[in-house]
Amino acid sequence: MTLEERQLRDEFCRWGESLFMRGYTAGSSGNLSARLVDGFLVTPTNSCLGYLEPGRLSKLDTQGIAVSGDAPTKEIPLHMAFYEARPQAAGVVHLHSTYATALSCLEETDQDDAIPPITPYVVMRVGRVPLLPYTHPGSADVRPLVLAKAQDHAAVLLANHGPVVSGRSFHDAVFAAEELEETAKLVFLTKRLRVRRLDERVVAELQQRRQK
Repeated sequence: MTLEERQLRDEFCRWGESLFMRGYTAGSSGNLSARLVDGFLVTPTNSCLGYLEPGRLSKLDTQGIAVSGDAPTKEIPLHMAFYEARPQAAGVVHLHSTYATALSCLEETDQDDAIPPITPYVVMRVGRVPLLPYTHPGSADVRPLVLAKAQDHAAVLLANHGPVVSGRSFHDAVFAAEELEETAKLVFLTKRLRVRRLDERVVAELQQRRQK
């Protein structure tokens, strides 16, 4: 095992614990993955993000086949579809965070723009977030849905399930997932208020900065 992989395993577990302790996902829900030179690290099946162990993380080869560690999460089709659609992605975070998941359950949520652009940070760190139709957790049916959207979108909401966010590094994916959840919370806090969205010109400028 390379030094780089050992460091990533440690980082993976630290961020998993941080997300769990701050209530971004509960029990054994949610799963994480990170790209390696020779494959991927993913959370083991039925594991709690707060109690991950570096040596027990599941390792997949470049085709998504488990090669070592504990048995991997059933959500491999979801993660691998993101990596296939986004070759630049180095991390994927799937949470059952409260507010983003609540948005994924509402009939009124915009399928093309589930997280409205109300702060510059959600535009820069996450971008536009489409809502994908419901599929059973772990089902390979999610793959074509992700491939259709993830090439142009770093994050999606799974209907009645929760957010999935990718990043150019593993910690970038974590930061973006946190930003998505905090913005979803703001959406609920301001639901019956007159909300001032960022205008299209500002959003376009922020998107350009995000691409650099």
